Amino acid sequence: MKIFVTGTRGIPDIPGGVEKHCQELYPLIAAQGQEILLATRKTYVNGTRQRAWNGVRLVHIFAPHKKSLEAIVHTFLAILKARLANPDIVHIHAVGPGLMAPFARFLGLRVVVTNHGPDYDRQKWGKSAKMMLRLGEYCGGRFGNQVIVISRVIADIIRTRCSRESNLVYNGVPIPEKSESTSFLTKIGVTPGKYVLAVSRFVPEKGLDILIRAFRNVEGDYKLVIAGDADHESEYSRELKAMIAEDTRVISTGYITGEPLNQVFSNARLFVLPSFHEGLPIALLEAMSYGLSVLVSDIPANMEVDLAPERYFRCGDETDLTTRMKALLKQELSEMEKRDMLLQIAEKYNWLKIAEQTVEVYRKAMKR
Repeated sequence: MKIFVTGTRGIPDIPGGVEKHCQELYPLIAAQGQEILLATRKTYVNGTRQRAWNGVRLVHIFAPHKKSLEAIVHTFLAILKARLANPDIVHIHAVGPGLMAPFARFLGLRVVVTNHGPDYDRQKWGKSAKMMLRLGEYCGGRFGNQVIVISRVIADIIRTRCSRESNLVYNGVPIPEKSESTSFLTKIGVTPGKYVLAVSRFVPEKGLDILIRAFRNVEGDYKLVIAGDADHESEYSRELKAMIAEDTRVISTGYITGEPLNQVFSNARLFVLPSFHEGLPIALLEAMSYGLSVLVSDIPANMEVDLAPERYFRCGDETDLTTRMKALLKQELSEMEKRDMLLQIAEKYNWLKIAEQTVEVYRKAMKR
């Protein structure tokens, strides 16, 4: 089969949950003998001439660097490009790009849509943008030949809004080889086992401001390391960076990948995800794959991951976050709980299994 992929900024090593999902998934599908063409946004690939990566052909397409227009304009142009390529399947990722599902169908293309979560719940969007994202969710859900969802919560949304069943295919994460180096930790001024880690974009729904305020009440010589940055500078991201600059115990690394990211995951004492909104958080799955102690907000997407009750705090509750953070910093993660986390990753969030399930959805779309 020839598969044309759009709805992502691109690969490799471009920040974002959908981007990480595509980076892990499509080389595995290509290795099964499928032909993969993936549309990148030129703004993010920095004019690279790279035409392929790990068996995936990269198709570089213009996209305006404006958050309200970027995804929809790029997806429209990608669908036109796909029609010329004449693929067996066009795979559209995320609800915003899902607006183009009817257009792709009109052009005679078979369409698979992956719903990564209700993006209209993100606080960065205004009223008009939220309305368009809801419409994108509906269009993708109604006009896709097949629909993939990454959690049971999203499956319920599609069932209710679009009156159809979907294909549940979780996000995944590889089991990593932990880094034995601490050179990057030395560079940023932290000690192994003496820091709390958050990996996140600087957007309101990630709740990093709440985490910073809660961490101020944590005693001892711990530091807070935040790996991430803003895709588009906003009032929130500027305020967040000001909060970080005011506190010497809080360290921002910016976007990191590869060995630096491996090091901060390998040596953290506690991973915290204070989000108000997630589809299925890859950063949490990554932390679990490293056998880290984790603490997450009690939103439905996080609750779907099977963690002990003490690893959830009330979403948005700064006091509860502080209390549970203090408690978890004082205790070691038991070997039994660590084994349970790794077993859950291997059985439920395994990329090889996810690649096989995705190809099976493509076959269903071909038959329909």
